[in-house]
Amino acid sequence: MSQADTMALEIIPLGGLGEIGMNLMVYGYGGQWLVVDCGLAFPNPDTPGVDLIIPDTQFLQDNRDRIVGFVMTHGHEDHIGALAYIWPNLGGPVYGTAMTLGLLKAKFREHNLQHKVQWVQVNYRQALQLGPFSIRFLQMTHSIVDSAALAITTPLGTILHTGDFKIDHTPVGGRTTDLHSLANLGEQGVLALLSDSTNINRPGVTTSEQEISAVFDRIFPTAKGLLLVATFSSNIERIQQIIRAAMAVGRKVVLNGRSMLANVAVARALGYLTVPSDALVELREMGRYSRQELLIISTGSQGEPNSSLVRIAAGDHREIVVQEGDMVVLSSKFIPGNERTIWTLINQLVRDGVEVIHEKNVPEIHVSGHAPREDLKLMLALTRPQFFVPIHGEMHHLRNHCQLAVQMGVLPGNSVVLEDGDRAVLTRESLQVVGTVPHGRVFVDGKGVGDVGDIVLRDRLHLAEDGLVVVVLVVEKGTHNILQRPELLTRGVVYEDGSQDLLDEAKDAVERALALGPKALDFADEEGAGPREVAQRALRRFFKKRLGRRPAVIPLVMEM
Repeated sequence: MSQADTMALEIIPLGGLGEIGMNLMVYGYGGQWLVVDCGLAFPNPDTPGVDLIIPDTQFLQDNRDRIVGFVMTHGHEDHIGALAYIWPNLGGPVYGTAMTLGLLKAKFREHNLQHKVQWVQVNYRQALQLGPFSIRFLQMTHSIVDSAALAITTPLGTILHTGDFKIDHTPVGGRTTDLHSLANLGEQGVLALLSDSTNINRPGVTTSEQEISAVFDRIFPTAKGLLLVATFSSNIERIQQIIRAAMAVGRKVVLNGRSMLANVAVARALGYLTVPSDALVELREMGRYSRQELLIISTGSQGEPNSSLVRIAAGDHREIVVQEGDMVVLSSKFIPGNERTIWTLINQLVRDGVEVIHEKNVPEIHVSGHAPREDLKLMLALTRPQFFVPIHGEMHHLRNHCQLAVQMGVLPGNSVVLEDGDRAVLTRESLQVVGTVPHGRVFVDGKGVGDVGDIVLRDRLHLAEDGLVVVVLVVEKGTHNILQRPELLTRGVVYEDGSQDLLDEAKDAVERALALGPKALDFADEEGAGPREVAQRALRRFFKKRLGRRPAVIPLVMEM
């Protein structure tokens, strides 16, 4: 029996399974660990005040000496955005294609870490040996250039990790999915396929990016005033299409948004974006041209708070003003969860007389970067894996993709749904979950990483839902007898100027409670209940009874 027959490959997702974002997969063989991607997620209404969400990497920190490297499939935030935050606690070389590393270096530069990392640029189909893992990057079409699937070969067999992909036979930059290599892998034998599940519920095949050029060519000539196109700053080929269409109608191009400027600079330096120097106009030089001569490419297509486009719509942008007769094109998808903010943005623009083009009124204005159902079938047909694990998606995506794999010939017991934190063991005969490892979410808030937890978020939600009451007590030192009537300050509970009678009743309730003492308020430990605790409980009961609300109550006690 060979050594490979006695060993197993471990597959441990620390993010990205059962959710959108925070993609982080760990492969283990022979006591060594390979990390694939390290992405972030953006906050939602349940995480007020949080800037970013990154995976909990305690498991990797416990095994940092066994990490052979970090391999990035592509440069989207949900695949690389967390690496600059976790790398200082782990260390290790970082591998990726040119564009991916270019975007990563810019992020590490913001953290003053760019010169501390060993960066290794990898070419497609180039063999890369990291410990027991032999890795080849395979070219994939996605909504960002330089995307790759990973063929990871160990003595046990070959694992194919697709990353994000679609199959577009006529992409804008000519970089098609490497179907030849995928088919060769299928001929040689794929032990396990881990495949993008995002668009499993969308029927059909991928619409080519080339079709969007025709839409731009049809729409842009109809714009009478300023023309603004919002798209994802990472979609370099879409930006190229916009620039070409702008030049065709004689408009100069203005780039707006920090990430737009940064990503375009990286793409131009690497040769992935061709822009004649006389086609671009600096934001500060817009005043030299009429509105009909300009096209702005901007970030903010998802209506993100404080984004450039939101500030433009609100009239808060210093250089850009939209007005009646202008046109705004949202060349992007309504990402689930962002619909409300996007419609708010659209309504604001329409109210000002701006014509807004988006995927709901012109569906062809955006093409997804993820493979729909027929493309996912093709991936399974080409690679013919023995085992299948769906990745990158919420639970309904993963389960539907598992069912598709069975329809395509994978044995039912070999098509397995994993969740974040699962420790799965793959042999030549089976794939089983044998336990879990530490996992979860870490919140980034300002300069703090991990100092905001569930308790802090609960308090923030509490304040947002029920408001705050501050009660100021002046008591006699030693006796704790109250010396003057309590003062109340509220925020988000009632309008104080119109609720003086209610606040006077609240003060009365505090005074009665202090006179009766802790026994009247059912304190289990009456000895430990001073004026602070008594006033707090009295006000909580008062506002719950009178208003049906539970505001946070902060007592301030001044001894005199």
